[in-house]
Amino acid sequence: MLASIDWLKKYVDINVTPEELAEKLTRVGLEVESVNYLGAGLEGVVTGKVTQIERHPNSDHLWICMMDYGSGEIVQILTGAQNVHQDDIVPVAVVGSQLPSGMKLKKAKMRGLDSFGMLCSAEELGIDAKLLLPEQRNGIFILPPDTPIGVDIKKVLGLDDVVLDIDLTANRGDCTNIIGLAREAAAVLGTEFRMPDMSVQETAGGNAAEMAKVDVQAADLCSRFAVRILKNIKIGQSPEWMQKHLRACGMRPISNVVDVTNYVMLELGQPMHAYDYDRVSGHTLIVRRAAEGEKLVTLDNQERSLDSSMITIADTEHAVGLGGVMGGLETEVTADTVNVMLEAATFNGPSIRRTSKALGLRSEASGRFERGVDTVLTHNALNRAAHLLEQMGACETVCGIVEAYPTEAQPAVVKVNPSAINTRIGVEIETGEMISILQKLQFEVHEEGEDLVVTAPSWRYDVTCDADISEEIARMHSYDKIASHMPALPLVQGRQDVIEDVRDSVEDYLASVGLSEVMTYSFIHPGAFDKLELPADDERRRFIEVMNPISDEFKVMRTTLVPSILSTVAYNLARQSESVKIFEVGRTYLPKALPLTEFPVEKRVLCAAMSGKRNVLNWTEGKDNVDFYDMKGVVEGLLSKLQVTDYKLILATQPYLHPGKSCAIEYQGELIGYFGEVHPTVAANFELSSETYVLELAIEPLVAAAVKVPKYKHLPKFPGTSRDIAVVVPLEVSMRELEGVIRANAGELLTDAKVFDVYTGKQVADGCKSMAFNLTFQAGDRTLTDTEIDTVIKNVVDKVGEEYKAKLRA
Repeated sequence: MLASIDWLKKYVDINVTPEELAEKLTRVGLEVESVNYLGAGLEGVVTGKVTQIERHPNSDHLWICMMDYGSGEIVQILTGAQNVHQDDIVPVAVVGSQLPSGMKLKKAKMRGLDSFGMLCSAEELGIDAKLLLPEQRNGIFILPPDTPIGVDIKKVLGLDDVVLDIDLTANRGDCTNIIGLAREAAAVLGTEFRMPDMSVQETAGGNAAEMAKVDVQAADLCSRFAVRILKNIKIGQSPEWMQKHLRACGMRPISNVVDVTNYVMLELGQPMHAYDYDRVSGHTLIVRRAAEGEKLVTLDNQERSLDSSMITIADTEHAVGLGGVMGGLETEVTADTVNVMLEAATFNGPSIRRTSKALGLRSEASGRFERGVDTVLTHNALNRAAHLLEQMGACETVCGIVEAYPTEAQPAVVKVNPSAINTRIGVEIETGEMISILQKLQFEVHEEGEDLVVTAPSWRYDVTCDADISEEIARMHSYDKIASHMPALPLVQGRQDVIEDVRDSVEDYLASVGLSEVMTYSFIHPGAFDKLELPADDERRRFIEVMNPISDEFKVMRTTLVPSILSTVAYNLARQSESVKIFEVGRTYLPKALPLTEFPVEKRVLCAAMSGKRNVLNWTEGKDNVDFYDMKGVVEGLLSKLQVTDYKLILATQPYLHPGKSCAIEYQGELIGYFGEVHPTVAANFELSSETYVLELAIEPLVAAAVKVPKYKHLPKFPGTSRDIAVVVPLEVSMRELEGVIRANAGELLTDAKVFDVYTGKQVADGCKSMAFNLTFQAGDRTLTDTEIDTVIKNVVDKVGEEYKAKLRA
């Protein structure tokens, strides 16, 4: 932000040097990067009048100018510029003058004639060409005909001004204007702050509400839209004082109407736009989203292709402007304009930012809307602009303002505790001083018991909580008065969370048995749930949609890792991989409610898959494919590694798993995972060319067991013995159920039970099967006798018979 000291002095008394002001502003958070003296190095150049001009007798391009520069004498100056005419007022550098380039003027001889100075161009005066009209950039700088002669050119062109270059933080949109900076300066210097004159005569007659209409159809993108009508416009140049201020702040003067809108934007921080009233169809301005592919030719004469995320200002027929960024060429104010619709509005900052980026079109207006403007004071901008044009005699103002204000902006009200503020800042500031600081910044404050209730002014939309109030008090109290203290840094042992230790153990084990770790996106396509054949009411279909997905293939947050892993398997199989064994430990995201109002539940989940050959192709290894028991072995080995023992493998009912080749893992009464062969239909959906086995297992439930310190158990001193039993049971009885009954009734002497044979056939009744178990018995304090073992075996057989009508098989 460039700020003219001369302009600031209109609204605040500045009793310090520019360098001191820069230092004070920097100390309250408005960092001044540089202090620029516009006329630095320019000395002795004054205004002069060409009283006579004629050709040089010895040159076809030189002119002899007789100049009156207010000294009482006429001097001869020769120039090669071709745009100088008699009676022109121009900058004159006489003998002894100095230019910003460092040149000192001396008497010179040109083709035999003496020249006692030089007529200056804008470039020689140090004026940036981009701040001038095209006709002012070449040749001698011609001044207005009413410019007095003999006056220091710095005063005439505003080059006696000093400009502060301020680097504002993103939250201080209120200081992207002279008034905002004047408020800060008044608070810092303790001087009076004055607002500019905004009185309007409204002499045009009629009523604005009868002459124009506004319609906000996108209230989420435009919170306020207001219009004033100006009649009998006289297009011309703006006053020199206004042009000085605009150039000092880096803007090129164009015409009085355009200059006033820019002037008010720089002064009050409210971007404005002027439309040719008679070229706006239906005299109606509509704020709406652009249609996809809608075209608009902007003021820079470029055709823009718009989309539905962009704010468009339209009349009753088509778009006439790009809201908050740039106006349209068709309704531009020109020399033929008679009546003007003057607009001031508040647009959604993020939308403006996206539009500017998408079109590669940034403007002073868009930069301010991105930071935020003061919605409440929109009328001030319209009135100030009308006042300035009236003062120039350039218009007559119609009575009233036409506006759409769907939702009235409310000031932020924050309750703070002075003691808490002192604790946060680290100093002791009296409550009265806090109130004084806030009131200097034009906050409203009243005491409520031990607390302060603070109402932020409308332009301080960055203040929303007690921390913001604390910052305001700290910066105005002066950071220099806050003593430095070393922070308390207690030494603690650094380590990662326990869940991360368990994750590392899982990853290490799976890598040790030949699986490769993969990493997939946390986003998936919603069609993945259809591929898994999940029913419509499955909880995993309650996904979170991503507002700005990286592509159409990754539109929602995953609720399961299975689709990502199966897609990875399919990708590798399609590229001739004979054996795919992979795993991933990642997060799933389950919303507590939709639409999303709080953070979702994030679960740490293991997902693994095996497909293709069991072993790498080698003449010493078998060529079999992986099967269900390979995955079962991985599961059992992993759970053993994590010290999980009291789990059960039961029948699974997962839609994506083969019903006859799958298991669910039950632990402490909770289903924590599933594994098995991928259902043929699902395999076809994912284009899996080989039988694939998949595991999905929740990690968090296993943490408690995994972090237990293992206990050492002495090796037994006495030998064990084993017995085999075969029992005939109904087909529906599972091995796990039967083993559970055996273990429950064998007592402490049973150390192991293994199934070694399952038989169905002629020697077994229909609807039954024979299951053979090898039972191992051992005691830590003695050698067991046959009688003891026989007693245990009899008890086991009796109980199995009672539970399942089982019989011993001979």
